[in-house]
Amino acid sequence: MPLLASPAFLGARRTSMTPLYGHACPSSGVLGAAMLATLGGKNAAGGRASPGRAALAEGPEGSARLGGGGMLGGQAGSGGLGPGSSPLPLLHPRTGRLVTLSRGGRSAARSQPGQEFNHGLVLSREPLSPGAVFTVRIDRKVNSWSGSIEIGVTALDPNLLDFPSSATGLKGGSWIISGCSVLRDGRSILEEYGQDLDQLGEGDRVGIQRTANGELRLWVNGQDCGVAATGIPLRVWAVVDLYGKCTQITVVAGSAEETEEGTAHDEALDLPCNQNRPDKFPNSLESENGFSSMELSEVVSNAILSAYNGNLLNVSLGSPPSDPATCGAPPMTSNDALLFHEKCGTLIKLSNNNKTAERRRPLDEFNNGVVMTNRPLRDNEMFEIRIDKLVDKWSGSIEIGVTTHNPNNLEYPATMTNLRSGTIMMSGCGILTNGKGTRREYCEFSLDELQEGDHIGLTRKSNNALHFYINGIDQGVATNLTPLVVYGVVDLYGMAVKVTIVHNHNHSDRLRRNNAIMRALSPDVGRRAIDVGNEPEPERLLFHPNCGQKAAIINEGRTALRPHATDDFNHGVVLSNRPLRNGEVFQVRIDKMVDKWAGSIEIGVTTHNPTYLQLPSTMTNLRSGTWMMTGNGVMHNGTTILDEYGHNLDRLKAGDTVGVVRKEDGTLHFFVNGVAQGPAAWNVPPNIYAVVDLYGQAAQATIADDADLLPLPDDLSEGNNQLSPSSPSSVASGSDLRFHHLHGNNAVITNGGRTALRQNCRSEFNDAIVISNRPLRDGELFEIVIQKMVDRWSGSIEAGVTAIRPEDLEFPNTMTDIDYDTWMLSGTAIMQDGNTMRNNYGCDLDSLTTGSRIGMMRTAKGDLHYFINGVDQGVACSGLPPAKEVYAVVDLYGQCVQVSITSSTGPMDNSLSTSNITEKSFPIHSPVPGVAHRFHSSCGKNVAFQDDGCRAVRVTGYCHGIVFSMKELKTDEIFEVKIDELDEKWSGSVHVGLTTFLPLDAPYAVTGLPSSVLELRSKVTWLVTGTEVRRNGILQKQNYGCSLERLGVGSRVGVKHCTDDSMHILIDGEDMGPAATGVAKNVYVVLDLYGRVTSVSIVSSSMLEEADGTKPPSVTSEPFSEEEEEEEAMPCEVPAATSSMQFLENHGKNILLSNGSLTATRVSSYNQGIVVVAQPLPPQQLFQFQIDSLNPQWTSSLSLGVIGSSPERLNFPATACSLKRSTWLLQRDSIFHNSLKISENYGPNLDTCPEGTVLGLLVDSSGCLHLYVNGIDRGVAAQDIPSPCYVFIDLYGQCEQVTIVTNDTPVVGAESADPHGQGDMEKADMVDGIKESVCWTPPVDLNTMKTCEYHALCARFKDLLLLPDDYFVEDPKHSLCYCESCHKLRGDEAYYKRGEPPRDYALPFGWCRFSLRVNPRLEVAGTSKKWHMAYHGTSLGAVRRTLDQGELVPGSTSILSCRPVKADPQGGSGGGSGGGGGGYREAEENSTQSREDLLRVLLSPTLRYAGLEPFATKVQFKDPKSHRQHAAQVAFQVCVRPGSYKVCPQSLAAPEPLDPRFSSAEIEWVTKEKGATVLNGLLIRVE
Repeated sequence: MPLLASPAFLGARRTSMTPLYGHACPSSGVLGAAMLATLGGKNAAGGRASPGRAALAEGPEGSARLGGGGMLGGQAGSGGLGPGSSPLPLLHPRTGRLVTLSRGGRSAARSQPGQEFNHGLVLSREPLSPGAVFTVRIDRKVNSWSGSIEIGVTALDPNLLDFPSSATGLKGGSWIISGCSVLRDGRSILEEYGQDLDQLGEGDRVGIQRTANGELRLWVNGQDCGVAATGIPLRVWAVVDLYGKCTQITVVAGSAEETEEGTAHDEALDLPCNQNRPDKFPNSLESENGFSSMELSEVVSNAILSAYNGNLLNVSLGSPPSDPATCGAPPMTSNDALLFHEKCGTLIKLSNNNKTAERRRPLDEFNNGVVMTNRPLRDNEMFEIRIDKLVDKWSGSIEIGVTTHNPNNLEYPATMTNLRSGTIMMSGCGILTNGKGTRREYCEFSLDELQEGDHIGLTRKSNNALHFYINGIDQGVATNLTPLVVYGVVDLYGMAVKVTIVHNHNHSDRLRRNNAIMRALSPDVGRRAIDVGNEPEPERLLFHPNCGQKAAIINEGRTALRPHATDDFNHGVVLSNRPLRNGEVFQVRIDKMVDKWAGSIEIGVTTHNPTYLQLPSTMTNLRSGTWMMTGNGVMHNGTTILDEYGHNLDRLKAGDTVGVVRKEDGTLHFFVNGVAQGPAAWNVPPNIYAVVDLYGQAAQATIADDADLLPLPDDLSEGNNQLSPSSPSSVASGSDLRFHHLHGNNAVITNGGRTALRQNCRSEFNDAIVISNRPLRDGELFEIVIQKMVDRWSGSIEAGVTAIRPEDLEFPNTMTDIDYDTWMLSGTAIMQDGNTMRNNYGCDLDSLTTGSRIGMMRTAKGDLHYFINGVDQGVACSGLPPAKEVYAVVDLYGQCVQVSITSSTGPMDNSLSTSNITEKSFPIHSPVPGVAHRFHSSCGKNVAFQDDGCRAVRVTGYCHGIVFSMKELKTDEIFEVKIDELDEKWSGSVHVGLTTFLPLDAPYAVTGLPSSVLELRSKVTWLVTGTEVRRNGILQKQNYGCSLERLGVGSRVGVKHCTDDSMHILIDGEDMGPAATGVAKNVYVVLDLYGRVTSVSIVSSSMLEEADGTKPPSVTSEPFSEEEEEEEAMPCEVPAATSSMQFLENHGKNILLSNGSLTATRVSSYNQGIVVVAQPLPPQQLFQFQIDSLNPQWTSSLSLGVIGSSPERLNFPATACSLKRSTWLLQRDSIFHNSLKISENYGPNLDTCPEGTVLGLLVDSSGCLHLYVNGIDRGVAAQDIPSPCYVFIDLYGQCEQVTIVTNDTPVVGAESADPHGQGDMEKADMVDGIKESVCWTPPVDLNTMKTCEYHALCARFKDLLLLPDDYFVEDPKHSLCYCESCHKLRGDEAYYKRGEPPRDYALPFGWCRFSLRVNPRLEVAGTSKKWHMAYHGTSLGAVRRTLDQGELVPGSTSILSCRPVKADPQGGSGGGSGGGGGGYREAEENSTQSREDLLRVLLSPTLRYAGLEPFATKVQFKDPKSHRQHAAQVAFQVCVRPGSYKVCPQSLAAPEPLDPRFSSAEIEWVTKEKGATVLNGLLIRVE
């Protein structure tokens, strides 16, 4: 969305957004006589490719052209008007309200470009003529906004049009190209198209064309970007939106290229030869031209094969042919049998006259099994194979498709999906084009489910359509854009080991194989249905007799059960005996449950006919045609599509009912105890069967009679808001506030009206407004919690109130578009009726994350307040009319996807109802439920506690007043105190901060607690004193916030530990911003009652883990008792380690147990190493094990977690990440639930844990899972862990042996003086965009950084530079080595993004980085995290001067002002010292360098360029340790302010691209602004 470049952003928000990744532009090539069709293709590369024109083959006369000299509309090639040509088209006089026309209607400009970014819509005066290109030139752009020109067509008559604010708001038949996206009626239909319009500059030309056959094409600077859309009506007007940066355009004539190309497209069918073909395979399966369905004659096909056989044609879609054949080649046929080509993958063995291919070593290797046909496929020729052999060791299986690559010239990849050009493959049940998924669900069959003996075939039709066949059944068209010359290709991947080409296509033999995998096909698939007989359809819904292995049907088909429910937990799938009718409710009652297992009943629908279906162990294992509600989520084909939906089925009891219905509009709804849970899925096909999975605890269920069914609500699409007293949702909150059933088009209301989400969140970013079901009362809080976000968009949630009734509201795209009776908070801007009233409000909604809570409340005086995580942010605006009713309104915009109403919603304190507060006076007690904070009993010697530990008093003197919080401060929790008493005879005031010091250790300290907290340095302490921020007593920041010296009686001061590891101080409820960053995870609050302040009282409460409103309780759940609350508030003891634990005999096949089943060893390979603890993990009991052995030859390492099902009969997969049932897994620094990632950046990176590390797991009394590392609790990893659960460990990669730690087994490091481990270590900071996860190491020093010789060598060179230590961060862990071994051990990615907007930069592989302190004098130091990351190569002599400045200053530190000195062959130089062998000299006064060069700083996003020797000059030095000669270079890593630099082409010539991520046109950045850079690190490379 457009954002003002200046800080005074007025809160404008655009109504159209596009994804932030690059796209390919079309490119054309030339093929010879064998080609008749002109195809438009897209570059398969990830980045943008410059469009290229294909030169036509020269005829005898040397320069034949397609259209001769004729041009569309008679326009001359120069762009002017030729004799007799038509005049230029004009713009329509009716325009957007900010547009001014000039030059007789040829030019348009948007007024007030610095204040407004939209309302710049213009249309052509007349409808477009077929084939005519309406072209405009961009005359003027401004840099105040993001986004730029948008162009397209509309069928709406301009004379009757009500102009919207932007082109994307046009409906009723409008196609708009915005950025790289194509939108139809405001909805995205193509997300990767053409050239990015936002990147065009002044002088660039953009055109739009509707061809004679109804295609829409975009032209950019005379280049055709291909087909953007098809089916365009005959009568359309051109649309241009002067949006964002674009402020003025002029209509110009189309170029000669456009004219000829437009003519060529219409006349291509008449041309006999010399046609264009793509030089890159299309990266999309959308039709790109008008000839996708053109019939090719047999003569042409034979001519192609003749050219191939005669070596005249060697087609590679990577480049155009160099010697195209001439027209008129005689037709010849080829009768060669279709075999496998002799050249194949490295592990392939051919036999049976090259008809059979087999992968060697199938149990050790899973790839390198690619085989291709010996010749191209003919039109309509069937290429069919039979699966001869499979193995069950791997996941994934056979893949089959076509490729344009000639096997003679192809360097075979490990898998065909690694090939990024000219390849179409069927993988699973989807289609991959050039390695990228283009169709997820191409057919009902999945190749991964096929068995030995099954047949797979494909054919390329004469109309370019590609079809796949499974056991003779045509799966339909996979793509219409198959190239003319393709080879068949098979990838024997994973389970697939051996295949044979089938030449005898016996149709009945192939169909015979279908009885094992037959599907009941949906009517819309377009394939013939299976005839199941002519018997009349039964009326009554019953269970089908074909059911799961462990299930049985009784009671005349009405009851299903698992007879041995205590022995098995799955194989209990049952289906209905007939398809459901539209609107028919299928409902079952749970009759019997067992408490042995985790999980419970699941219900849903499927397209599969139970007569032919091989029933899986659980329905969620079925990967096609299935929708299931499981727990409180919804899964489609085994993949979760809704995380938080309705009541949790796992909490149901015997007697509860569940149901499902499909409405006529294709929406699927579920019921719990008769209460509709809202829409769960859309576009569900008709003729579906109901499914019940008697899983886990569910042992028996009976179909409910019609008399038992509740009447169906009139409007199920929005959920039933009238809750029955017995419904699970009716007791969720004391408030009746819900979301209204009326809402924006993309919004969905579920969970009984308490949850709202935006559907299609990765393709839609707006049109998701939701509103409360009734007006808010005075003093009533409406609070929501953010449950889900995506990082695809910019901007986030917006919230406020409106006086417009939901029934009268025409829901706009965004709520800030409403221009009456509406008050909204957008980012930090308060907006009324769409206009910004106030900037820089106390909170920023765009910065909130998952779990944040937002509340809004109108007081009796008409003031609007916002609450963030329970803290009142003050008066946002006043003057809301008290006589009008206002509704709460939430806009699920941009990154925000899902919210739920919390239990805190309801009436507030009476003081707020009467609004006796000012903007700076906020309520003391927050609405968040919890337990009051307490002070810890350990304190300074002059402190006494009162009021049960809630009040601290310094009884004498002016110091020794240190106090701590009772517990560690949770993330986003606020600890707040109120000043009760002052003693004016002293100076100074209270100090407040966070510390890793454990209060329990205070009595054991040698000298006790110090007199002042400033002297508390045995552990890491972050402290605010006055206006200064200190870390361990060292000054970090000055002039921070309001001075604590000025606080008086009644003033409140609080401290907050944020999710980004920063510390914030709040004064009277107002957040002063981040005081410190890089704060450790486990910290306590510390206060010092110093000087004037003698007494404080706690006014805050501890947060609950999750608001009750987000978790629907069970129908039989009991209310929360006060006794339980008191027990939770009591300080918990350190959990005791479990005893009598041992590993289960059922484990991965590469595991060997020993030492009484306490030790597990992986004896071979790198996987198949899962072990499970035999005994369930009791609550509040800590299970620990020690890493005994690591093998550095592998990458990655162990993972661990818990599983909710019994492991005794579990069939273990190769790795733990494949466990998908009731599983919580900790891997690296991420957390997975049922193989889906739910969290990251948690705790240490398990891959970095050295030998001797002790890891542990604990489930607390609230069902939360904790990870312990060397005895240190790393916090909550996951919630809602079932009981019982079992611990499992995956000995993967480097980890080869672990041993359970019992009471008799000494824990590594137990002899340490610190009983809690190394409590003074911090959680690593964000460095280079990477979260460095530092493991708590045992006393044995195995830290990889300290054992890296390259890092030590670079550090010794740094010491030779004699740079002051104060320039560098003192913590040694901040110096990061990027040598090959170190960065691979950490698992670093090569590229990361940083800044706003995000921009790529490369990690400095091969260099060593030493972190620099940010100069506190620089005003930009606090905002540099939003800046881009870059590198600056420099000379050795410029390093000290640069460090003194704290930034790169033009003219003084630029490398352009330095010259390298030739190194002395003996290793020394005239100016060197201390073994140094290099130097520099300043540019001479009479140098030829221009002043322009001297005043600029050169930067680059990659050190592959900035580290070149002309920039980073090499010096020779002698290593003082080894006495060897080395060459060294230095560079700086810097943060650079967005907009302060210019992206330029590289000034140094290079024979090949230096970095594959950055083109030569964007690899060099230049800035001339002072203050535009902040030094981040010193980089050193040694050779």
